[in-house]
Amino acid sequence: MTHYDAIVLGVGGMGSAALYHLARRGLRVLGLERYNIPHEMGSSHGLTRIIRLAYYEHPSYVPLLRRAYELWRHLEHTVQERLLYITGSIDASAEDGEVFTGSKASCEIHHLPHEILDHAQIQARFPGYRLPPGIVAVYQPDGGFLLAERCVVAHVMAALDLGAEVHGQEPVLGWEPRGNGVAVQTESQRYSADRLVICAGAWGAKLIPELAGLAVPERQVLAWFQPLRPALFQLSRFPVFNMAVEEGRYYGFPVYGIPGFKIGRYHHLEQRVDPDDMDRQAHRQDEDVLRRYTARYFPDAAGPTMSLKTCLFTNTPDEHFILDLHPSFPQVSIAAGFSGHGFKFCSVIGEIMADLAQHGESRHDLGLFRLKRFQASFTGASA
Repeated sequence: MTHYDAIVLGVGGMGSAALYHLARRGLRVLGLERYNIPHEMGSSHGLTRIIRLAYYEHPSYVPLLRRAYELWRHLEHTVQERLLYITGSIDASAEDGEVFTGSKASCEIHHLPHEILDHAQIQARFPGYRLPPGIVAVYQPDGGFLLAERCVVAHVMAALDLGAEVHGQEPVLGWEPRGNGVAVQTESQRYSADRLVICAGAWGAKLIPELAGLAVPERQVLAWFQPLRPALFQLSRFPVFNMAVEEGRYYGFPVYGIPGFKIGRYHHLEQRVDPDDMDRQAHRQDEDVLRRYTARYFPDAAGPTMSLKTCLFTNTPDEHFILDLHPSFPQVSIAAGFSGHGFKFCSVIGEIMADLAQHGESRHDLGLFRLKRFQASFTGASA
């Protein structure tokens, strides 16, 4: 068996970042990926991912986001490639809705620059938006988007430059503790390591059975519609958005990479799936859910369909992440359950996973993300 200081299972958004940060610390590290690098079978594709500082989900995410921005900029410098685009961000809902109130609270607690805009002010400043009366928004100027696949490639390339070893097209069959380390069996070889870092996305519960019911895959669909007035949806005129309305909660982007306005609905059709046996085709029903919303709130974007893609969320019961040591084997670190809002954090989660692998703890506050919060359904979780 070839031996490593650490093995990372899954080389998508989180795994590629963990690989890089471990290699950056001088560890001999191996990354194993069941598909291509990058690939379109998981949660790290579709060209772009939103990054935003105004965070309604919980104000404790904001310090992690500040560090994430620093690390994305550092990665850009390392690989000499632009990965992060700033457009500003809109977080909108009814005035008493959790998206608006939570985003506003996170800005106030962490002293983030922001503005409160009503529906008319939003449309006047950003004419692509046509929001109804009663919708209010937090505009935060530091929001924007990341180039998802390029971020994965950048982390992998930077890790390779530091001596990491990376294997695509090598599915992992299983792992087991081996003394104070681990052994990992793939379809072609057996490896050993002092530490194991599992960043397997929708396949997490297949590698860690204790995550069953705590990291649940869900089918997601994205659409790109050709704008009828393209000038309104360019980078300089259209902030990314996160919006809760009567139809659900949606997110969207200016035109980039594909000649279309990108739109998605959180928890698209609420379809729990097996990632090895899911419907990866997009259908008329999928398109209609996204087109009806676009036609109502962004009518100048509701032109012909340019592209439809499926991807995966992996949801926890409370939609907060799982970042922890394995409850029985402290030489194993787990990153799972990013619930459709994790990619923006990849850079800092890579740092956290390197911390956990090396030291069993992190300087970042992980209180919100520990397994112990699920003790009712998962006994023996780590403290």
